[in-house]
Amino acid sequence: MLNFLNTLIQITDTINSFIYSNILFWVLIAVGVYFTIRTGFVQVRLFPEAIKVLSEKSHAGGISSFQALMIATASRVGTGNIAGVATAIVMGGPGAVFWMWLMAIIGAASAFIESTLAQIYKEPDGAIFKGGPAYYIEKALNARWLGIIFAVFLILTFAFGFNGLQAYNIASAFEYYAGDSYKTVAMVLGIILALISAFLFFGGAHKISTISSILVPIMAGVYLLVGFVIFFFNLGKVPEIFSQIFNQAFDYEKISAGFAGSCVVWGVKRGLFSNEAGMGSAPNAAAAADVSHPVKQGLVQVVSVFIDTLIICTTTISIILCTGQYEIGGKLNGIPLVQQSVSTVFGEVGIAILTASVALFAFTSLIGNYFYAEFNFKFITKSKIALTIFRIVAVVAVFIGANSSLKLAWNTADILMGFMALINCFAILLLGKYAIKALNDYVEQKNAGQNPIFKAKSIGLDNTDVWK
Repeated sequence: MLNFLNTLIQITDTINSFIYSNILFWVLIAVGVYFTIRTGFVQVRLFPEAIKVLSEKSHAGGISSFQALMIATASRVGTGNIAGVATAIVMGGPGAVFWMWLMAIIGAASAFIESTLAQIYKEPDGAIFKGGPAYYIEKALNARWLGIIFAVFLILTFAFGFNGLQAYNIASAFEYYAGDSYKTVAMVLGIILALISAFLFFGGAHKISTISSILVPIMAGVYLLVGFVIFFFNLGKVPEIFSQIFNQAFDYEKISAGFAGSCVVWGVKRGLFSNEAGMGSAPNAAAAADVSHPVKQGLVQVVSVFIDTLIICTTTISIILCTGQYEIGGKLNGIPLVQQSVSTVFGEVGIAILTASVALFAFTSLIGNYFYAEFNFKFITKSKIALTIFRIVAVVAVFIGANSSLKLAWNTADILMGFMALINCFAILLLGKYAIKALNDYVEQKNAGQNPIFKAKSIGLDNTDVWK
């Protein structure tokens, strides 16, 4: 049995590497560059407007722009912002940081397009709204079958694969303290996580949005404070660090020698898959927002990408590069590297802070992931009995994840997410023109001194549920 599992892990490793390195890597870059040009750098040009939109309120019982931002950020910001960034620096060198930043800026254009489309084609769901790639694939491309395939990929990826992994990360974050009692501790944590998850999953989307809007700012605030303190204690090293980043980012030998492991590839990979721009996940949160114009939520999701990579990932970068622990023999990587880096300033307290941060990052990802999965489950079927069974199974997946080693599940989820992202990129390339028309409509109204209000017919659409 063990040999069979090892064989499966090797096979999925190979497939995973091929999809991401040879296909998805280039597709996401191309799509991001294309929409950056088509929108006239909307992610930079209208960034001040995106910040203003965050303060807008929703109708009673609805989900505001800020709450939708927190749900998307909850899912985007996870342990990958700690472990993934550390791996990029160890494997690709400090130069990878520049390419990570660049891909966040480019990828934000894809995030704008997919989230604006999700708003245009959203549907009412009680007091809130639901939508995402599955919905705009069905309505705009008239291909429900493809929407269902996308929804299945997303559900398997987020509700079971990634949520099992996040539960495992929470449990493993306490291994440092549990020692020989780790299995018992993991069992207890699994039960606690399952109970909390049941409360949130059965509480519905509005409860998830409320909890996310509280936890995410706390999570980000604590981690940013740690990064700021370490940055301040190592202020004299900052000019040298920036010099390293930019010199190595454009070092011909580091770029060309062994391209698959170069700073460009590692930076782009970690940048793209940390912020999920163009992957088709965040639009599910964007669709839920109650706004007067779809472009408002498209702009808000640009902010989410920047929070993920330019703020949270940069905090990890600061922690690692300021302390220089990545250079010690190449023995440390991932979360242990960040733990060691934090401990150089905070000592044992730093280990505790990082353990809490990892647990909180993983938990907010867990609830954000479920939010996406439920909206896609509702796309497939509207049966309340089926939804109840799905919620129970999702809770069980959290418990199992906390007590498992999930290498195979992680590979499988990555592969499914890869296919999901390819379907979404295909869809937004075909439908992006409507998001761009909506952007032009928004800018025209703003230039006329109005608070933009969207009507689908103004951009030639008559197949929407909300904007008639």
